[in-house]
Amino acid sequence: QVRVVESGGGLVQAGGSLRLSCTASGSIVRITTMGWYRQAPGKQRELVATITSGGITNYANSVKGRFAISRDNAKNTVYLQMNSLKPEDTAVYSCNTVAVLPSGVFGYWGQGTQVTVSS
Repeated sequence: QVRVVESGGGLVQAGGSLRLSCTASGSIVRITTMGWYRQAPGKQRELVATITSGGITNYANSVKGRFAISRDNAKNTVYLQMNSLKPEDTAVYSCNTVAVLPSGVFGYWGQGTQVTVSS
């Protein structure tokens, strides 16, 4: 059993910053890729950023230069620092974790955290 819990969402004015956190816990041998995705009302879920266990990152073009993903492997935690936020960044942000368990490799989603950027 693996649990993925996000925190850090909220309401912020345009131009402001927020930092999201996501921690995975349970019978985890190790975690490979961790990532953040978002879904705005009426839109499909989209990738925001991912990071491998070795620290290789990947960003959506819409957030490059404004968002930064990082992780603490010892804590099974991934962070998303969001700066210069825009109203179009408003969405539910969800964390995805690819975990190696004794029984195999599985992907897990958190429950999501709401980010609202006012203009």
